[in-house]
Amino acid sequence: MQGFLLSLVAFILAIGILVTVHEFGHYWVAKKMGVKVLRFSIGFGKPLWKRISGADPTEYVLAAIPLGGYVKMLDEREGDVAANELDRAFNRKSVWARSAIVLAGPLANLILAVLVYWIVFIVGITGIAPILGAPLPGSAAEEAGFTEGDKIVRIAEMPTPTWDTAFVALLDNIVENSEVLEVTVETDAGATIHRRLPINSRELLADQGDLIAKLGLQRWWPTVDPVVGGIEPGGAAEAAGLRAGDRVISSDGQPVETWADWVRIIRASPEKTLQIELLRDSSTLIVPLTPRLLQREDLSIGFIGARETQSQKLIDEKLRTVERYSPGTAFYKAIQRTGNMISVSLGMIGKLFTGEVSLKNTVSGPISIAQFAGQSVSVGVDHYLSFIALVSISLGIFNLFPVPMLDGGHLVYFAIEAVTGKPVSERIQIYGQQVGLLLLAGLMTFVFYQDILRILPS
Repeated sequence: MQGFLLSLVAFILAIGILVTVHEFGHYWVAKKMGVKVLRFSIGFGKPLWKRISGADPTEYVLAAIPLGGYVKMLDEREGDVAANELDRAFNRKSVWARSAIVLAGPLANLILAVLVYWIVFIVGITGIAPILGAPLPGSAAEEAGFTEGDKIVRIAEMPTPTWDTAFVALLDNIVENSEVLEVTVETDAGATIHRRLPINSRELLADQGDLIAKLGLQRWWPTVDPVVGGIEPGGAAEAAGLRAGDRVISSDGQPVETWADWVRIIRASPEKTLQIELLRDSSTLIVPLTPRLLQREDLSIGFIGARETQSQKLIDEKLRTVERYSPGTAFYKAIQRTGNMISVSLGMIGKLFTGEVSLKNTVSGPISIAQFAGQSVSVGVDHYLSFIALVSISLGIFNLFPVPMLDGGHLVYFAIEAVTGKPVSERIQIYGQQVGLLLLAGLMTFVFYQDILRILPS
């Protein structure tokens, strides 16, 4: 319940910030263009709070449904306009002024992303250094010469101080249909080596899964003994009688050498009773343990609610890192990160239309986004801010889609008007709105359905 509330609050706060910034973009440019703004609303539905203020009065509204917002401007198409205010009506402005007002919303989201990333890079964002474990036997990574302990320092031209940046660089190369991944690594001995890893973008994006593993690479993780460090209340481990300090010897007669071995066995055994041999206080005992089912995306895995505590010190010493820059460098990095994410997003959209990726693997609905919000804020404020920046980029790009009812649809109408010299007829615009409403309703239904599938058991 606590996790649900955290996700809900984090989601509402993030959406509130993003919608406010988006609508403020429209509002600010409309004011600069001399358009009278009648209402600035965050949310839809019944107003929870409203206030009229300003020398040129505008009604400011906070409404009940926090999934969007709008700026209502003076417009002859929506009601009578006094003769002395005709020059302040939106529809009376030039096509370029109207285009600027509409474009300002998505641009405000992209600017917000840059500013948030800038703050994050100045303060510093924690991450895990991209150090590799042993490559998978027989894989292209093994043939390319990758070895355990290699630290990825650059992919193509992009520095990779953390796994997050390495993942962005990898996606950037995939959407560009690169056939070879140029990877610079630093070995355990301190040598810098350039390795070339063949990749097939279509195969990597064919289905969900760990892109790193698909390349034949593995993340390095400390090897620790299979000793239980802690038990979660109400979990399968507690129900079976496991205690902190228990050392796992075997499972169904299969020896367990490391904690990673133990995790693999548990994950592969959802709802299957295992006979676990334990060492407790110099005595051995056998207990039945039935891992519970945990659904993750398209995977069904076992979960018992036990954790180890030995690796934390090793992780802090070797893996944990902070990506931090001076204000000037941080601003450059913020622009670069925003540009990379825009490039990756547009590339994925392009591959969606060519059939190289499926819609269910490229879109997330409100439930998934709320889960990501909760996960990021539980990690730290730095990761939550990065989440907001990423969703802000997505919101800006989405609103530029050439679909009626979105900002991009209005820009298409204005482009036609600029070419033909006359506005698109109201009849066509009404038809366009109906089509746009159907498309958006269909998309929302699809993403909600996918969200529900992700959280329900098979």
